[in-house]
Amino acid sequence: MNNAIVVENLRKEFKAYSSRSGLAGAFRDLFTRNYKIVPAVNDISFTVKKGEMVGYIGENGAGKSTTIKMLTGILTPTSGAVEVNGMNPHKEREKFVNTIGVVFGQRSQLWWDIAVQESFRLLKKVYKVSDEQYDEHMSHVIETLEIGPLLDKPVRKLSLGQRMRCELAAALIHNPPLLFLDEPTIGLDVLVKLKIRQFLKEINEKFNTTILLTTHDLSDIEALCDRVVMLDEGQIIYDGALNQLKQSWGDKKEVEFQFLEQIDEEELVFLTQNLEAVWDIDRRLHKYIATVDANDQKISELIASVVSRFKIKDIKIQETSTEEIIRNIYEKGFV
Repeated sequence: MNNAIVVENLRKEFKAYSSRSGLAGAFRDLFTRNYKIVPAVNDISFTVKKGEMVGYIGENGAGKSTTIKMLTGILTPTSGAVEVNGMNPHKEREKFVNTIGVVFGQRSQLWWDIAVQESFRLLKKVYKVSDEQYDEHMSHVIETLEIGPLLDKPVRKLSLGQRMRCELAAALIHNPPLLFLDEPTIGLDVLVKLKIRQFLKEINEKFNTTILLTTHDLSDIEALCDRVVMLDEGQIIYDGALNQLKQSWGDKKEVEFQFLEQIDEEELVFLTQNLEAVWDIDRRLHKYIATVDANDQKISELIASVVSRFKIKDIKIQETSTEEIIRNIYEKGFV
């Protein structure tokens, strides 16, 4: 079997309390309450192959964490089928948890008041990892994540970045073939993020570890994942290559000009009006940015028009960022 995750028509509904308005409504709520059924995940289907690194993205409330909780067996689906590592996460719970690792950025699996290495020892017992397996695997993990000096410190004395590196190591004690990461780099500085990204790439290459990554930091997705699954209001609106998403939606480029001398802004706009360039002018920083269609001919004409009239100090051409693309999709709708 080549699939690590198989999801078919997965649905999760919650019963939400709906209060009535006004004093009379509040009085009625004391005796009878109104409820409505809210679908957090709405009949989604997708598969993840073994060894894939997939970004699972969406706005707050889109259903990402609910999906992860169903895939890890924390929540039971309302309907639909889930198979992870060839098992049903809810019916084969004890056997199943030995095949996955989970890191929730806002929740800890380490014991707050004891040393990190004691938490590791407890988890080693829970997962029934032998001393030999532990030493062989974890020595590499500890060295790569640079957490050796942290092992004898209580978790409560660690910084956020230090704790997240230890959380990741804890999830890998039993070297699981599948890793779920829910906001693993939230609040971390750039250097720590780079270390974690590099480490995830390494374990994916070395052990063929499958990784499902949920994050709001799209630079994590760009650095790690070739494929993205995008969720909106509990439904999948895109499932495919990140590059294809950029090609389909990254239809604009920004051309930034810096001039050697003061220029006539009205003349600049007039020169390029037939190219439908939209100008963003920052007089304080002397930056003039034209947004145009990602068309080589148009960009060449834009640069030629400006260079023929004004003295140029520097020119930069930038593609539309993934973050901008995702924002456009949610604002305009996926078409």
